[in-house]
Amino acid sequence: MKAVGYAQSLKISNPKALQDIELPQPTPESRDLLVKVNAVSVNPVDTKIRMTTAPALGQYKVLGYDAVGEVVAVGDAVSSYKVGDRVWYAGDITRSGTNAEYHLVDERIVGKAPQSLSDAEAAAVPLTAITAWELLFDRIGLQQKQNEQNASADERLLVVGAAGGVGSILIQLASQLTKATVIGTASRPASQAWVKERGADHVIDHSKSFSAELSRVGLDNVTHIISLTHTDQHYDQLVEIIAPQGKIALIDNPIGGLDIMKLKQKSVSLHWEFMFTRSMFQTADMTEQAVLLNKVSELIDTGLIKTTLGKNYGLINAENLKRAHAQVESNTSIGKIVLQGF
Repeated sequence: MKAVGYAQSLKISNPKALQDIELPQPTPESRDLLVKVNAVSVNPVDTKIRMTTAPALGQYKVLGYDAVGEVVAVGDAVSSYKVGDRVWYAGDITRSGTNAEYHLVDERIVGKAPQSLSDAEAAAVPLTAITAWELLFDRIGLQQKQNEQNASADERLLVVGAAGGVGSILIQLASQLTKATVIGTASRPASQAWVKERGADHVIDHSKSFSAELSRVGLDNVTHIISLTHTDQHYDQLVEIIAPQGKIALIDNPIGGLDIMKLKQKSVSLHWEFMFTRSMFQTADMTEQAVLLNKVSELIDTGLIKTTLGKNYGLINAENLKRAHAQVESNTSIGKIVLQGF
């Protein structure tokens, strides 16, 4: 089968950073599905793994986590899917990736793809939707609207880096499913417009003082913060604007770490989100990712949530994936980059 992989950790400008390769088609066992991959998207984790994790000498590592495709074979313990099902998922960081014609994935982290989206539109969503959902409801504990007795209109959520892949879906989920006032940060006019269109109540400029920008929109502080990028650069400002007993969650890798003692006086809690945790450690609640993917699929098919597709870079090959990696590494993407077909 066709695939795209790398043998060495190299800068994306190097011709060998990603290469077109041929690999044997895998065979599903136990709870695995064999999926014919129709479309994939590129996430920051792809570029980080490429630069930090080299395969064994003489081997190739295949990246890619998001995928939309068709089930073509199932393992003997599979109970939730059958051949012909159209599925979407974000994969498992410990296994070979989705930048291949065929891919193995555990059924417990797979959902039914939205019927209303094309393969390319759907491929933009899974990894970021899982990350966003877990951040909102598992990490910082916002209540959904259907839990009327617990959902609070007094909650104020700040999303730092709201125009990127995770931010684009998180803003939608927060605005549609919670009563919180949602504030997104973006610095360029195009990205500010994108965030507003996704449903943010307010958009502030993260290149300016956070406190002053919040005051501009009539707010003194926020009760919850989700920081998606450059947390190390913004940390002192986040500590300043978080309300007492608030919650801060992050997904990036702050350079030099963070001084958590700065959170003590306000009794603020800090939360990490890594969407591969459940599959990596085979947690007891691993199937929650399948459940939430199916919920997001329903939200999309009912028109409450939109795809976060930004650009389609064409066929899944080394040339186009190198372009996509370079764009993701530039930190200027709006929405998600998708590739489709071989």
